[in-house]
Amino acid sequence: MVERLVPDELWELFERVVPPAPVRPQGGGRRRHGDREVLAAIVFVATSGCTWAQLPPSFGPSGPTAHRRLTEWSKARVWGKLHRLVLDELGPRGGLDWSRCAIESVNMRAMKKGGLTGPNPVDRGKYGSKIHLITERTGLPLSVGISGANMHDSQGLEPLVRGIPPIRSRRGPRRRKPGRLHGDKGYDYRHLRQWLRSCGITPRIARKGIESSERLGRHRWVVERSMSWLAGCRRLHRRYERKAEHLLAFAGIAAILICYRRLAK
Repeated sequence: MVERLVPDELWELFERVVPPAPVRPQGGGRRRHGDREVLAAIVFVATSGCTWAQLPPSFGPSGPTAHRRLTEWSKARVWGKLHRLVLDELGPRGGLDWSRCAIESVNMRAMKKGGLTGPNPVDRGKYGSKIHLITERTGLPLSVGISGANMHDSQGLEPLVRGIPPIRSRRGPRRRKPGRLHGDKGYDYRHLRQWLRSCGITPRIARKGIESSERLGRHRWVVERSMSWLAGCRRLHRRYERKAEHLLAFAGIAAILICYRRLAK
C-alpha cells in the first residue's frame, strides 16, 4: 500500500524537499519511522477522510505520529515546495498550458472553528473556510490558498496570482504569468482589472449587468472540474483541523496528487 500511495517517482521528488530528521543530542529514544511510510499514512488520511485515530496499523506509524510529522513538514513548507517540483517536471514536457488560466473558490464548513474561519453567508452564518484555486488551461492547480468563508472572492485574486511559482518551461526562462485570467462576476472590479494588466495578464472577467451567465463556463469549466478533483480528497469535504496550516497542507496535498497523476501519464 505504501508503494501505491507514494510511487517511486513521487518519493524521489519528496526526498529533495523533506528536511533532515532531527538528531537527539542525548541519543536514545524510539526509532523514527521512515518518511515514506509516514507520507503514505498522511496521503491515506487526506484521500480517505478518516480520522487520525482510524489510521490502519499496517502503515507502521500511529495517527499521532503521522499528525506530528504533518505539522513538522507544514512548518518547513514541504507541500508548497513539492507542488512546485511536480510542476517543474510537467513544464519541460509540455504539460502546462499558460495561454489562459481560471480562478474559483469553494466553501466548506468548519466543524471546530479555528484559524481562518468565518460565518458563511451562504450557509446560514455557520462557521466555515474557503479554498481559493487558480488552474492553467487544462485544469492543473497552479496556486492554492485558504481564507475564512466570509472573505469576498475578489480579495483572494492578488494573493493567488502572486502565489504562482516560477515554473520551468519547454524553452526559455521560467514562467509564472498566464496570458489570460478567467473569472466570474465575483471578481468584476476595476482595480483588479488594472492590477492584472499591470502584471501583463489580460483579464477575462464577466461584467455585472452586461454579460449573460449562459456563456460564463466556456473557459471556466476546467476550474470547476478541478474543484471536483480536490473533493476527491475527502478530508476537504469538511474542515476538522483547528490550525489553518493543516487545512492548507491537505489542500496542497490534493493539488500535488492532481498534478502528479498528469505527470505519471
